[in-house]
Amino acid sequence: MPARRHPRPPWRGAGGPLPSVHPPAAELRLPGRVATLSVHTSPLDQPGAGDAGGMNVYVVEVSRRLAERGIAVDVFTRATSSDLPPVVEMSPGVTVRHVSAGPFEGLGKDDLPAQLCAFTAAVLREEAQHEPGHFDVVHSHYWLSGQVGWLARDRWGVPLVHSAHTLAKVKNAALAEGDAPEPLARVIGEEQVVDEADRLVANTADEADQLVRWYDADPRRTLVVPPGVDLQRFSPGDRQAARRRVGVPADAVVLLFVGRIQPLKAPDLLLQAAARMLADDPALRDRLQVLVVGAPSGSGLAEPQRLQELAVRLGVTDVVRFLPPQPPEQLAEHYRAADVAVVPSHNESFGLVALEAQACGTPVVAAAVGGLHTAVDDGVSGLLVEGRDPADYAAAIRRVLTRRELLAAGARRHASRFSWDRTVDSLVDAYAAAMAEMAAGTGRLLPTREHAARDAVRLLPGGTAAR
Repeated sequence: MPARRHPRPPWRGAGGPLPSVHPPAAELRLPGRVATLSVHTSPLDQPGAGDAGGMNVYVVEVSRRLAERGIAVDVFTRATSSDLPPVVEMSPGVTVRHVSAGPFEGLGKDDLPAQLCAFTAAVLREEAQHEPGHFDVVHSHYWLSGQVGWLARDRWGVPLVHSAHTLAKVKNAALAEGDAPEPLARVIGEEQVVDEADRLVANTADEADQLVRWYDADPRRTLVVPPGVDLQRFSPGDRQAARRRVGVPADAVVLLFVGRIQPLKAPDLLLQAAARMLADDPALRDRLQVLVVGAPSGSGLAEPQRLQELAVRLGVTDVVRFLPPQPPEQLAEHYRAADVAVVPSHNESFGLVALEAQACGTPVVAAAVGGLHTAVDDGVSGLLVEGRDPADYAAAIRRVLTRRELLAAGARRHASRFSWDRTVDSLVDAYAAAMAEMAAGTGRLLPTREHAARDAVRLLPGGTAAR
């Protein structure tokens, strides 16, 4: 296939313009195929349960749009069931490869570092069945995948682009009550990936700053590429029709939480705020509806009924409905039906739920942490709350309810600034520039051998990836 070419864009890293390897008017070759690594969670999983969340949405949306541009994507993810087919075509041009690495069931995310050798061997063996240059770029998601991508990059002589999605040092600095700190092994693993990656993709300027300050990342190779939102799927609609479809009374005051049920996401804070609202205004009980959409995840699996038990202690079981994770079309209906979406997380690298809600015209009350400063335009599309006091959340929700129509319009405008097409524009630019640097000898690695992986891969035991 002839190389596709486009003019070099004036994209910037966290520390300013990246050093040019060509004159400004030069053209860059675009990748023909990307190896996307998502070790611990599959893009085929339902977000909102287990380890599936915003990262899954990110991989799905980016992969589809890359393929629409003629850039093929192979997504490598660990097989978690013997019933999974080895290869699934997620969409035209996007292939999901289920890699056997360790037992199918019974392994949590914290158990996976011991399976990285098997996973890496399977990835290298799959590539070794093709001619050299089969993949042009490796894009790894989360630190476990970054460890695999590091070796693939060195074996194949292609750039490694890494998205952390969450960072151990940041999470530990804002640890939720009842949550276990991230282990030292993860911190070290993240530091290694940061050192080795040719590009680090941060969701926000805040995350880029954390990578530079806390991980000593090279600011010239650290890029800010905000995620997007599917503006066709998540769009404003008839609120009353949406309420009928999700079973909510027309005159209800609807508060919505969407996400995994775990201490980090803090759905308990919404229940406490709802109890405070009822204490301040007992007449509200006849109309208040609190919808909690999600399933236990992470440390929340240890006490799967904890949130329901809290609702009993707070005396709000009559106004709270617990719903399982919803497919995207149904999730959009819940956003449209809500008066306010509440995102009270202890930390978020971005906060896709907040953006999806706003795209549906629903204002957001969110914690003033991490990427939520970017995902929510404070005072325009919703309100950001400092601290963890339920009374402050109750007050913020009441303020949003009194200004809902104005904030709903601001929410739609704010969300319209984000799209997955813009995200992919920036990622393709990052891929192309990293490829050009490596080809010119200014990248992190110079490919000095024809294809050493073809021999080396036979020495790595374990792991299979079906073609």
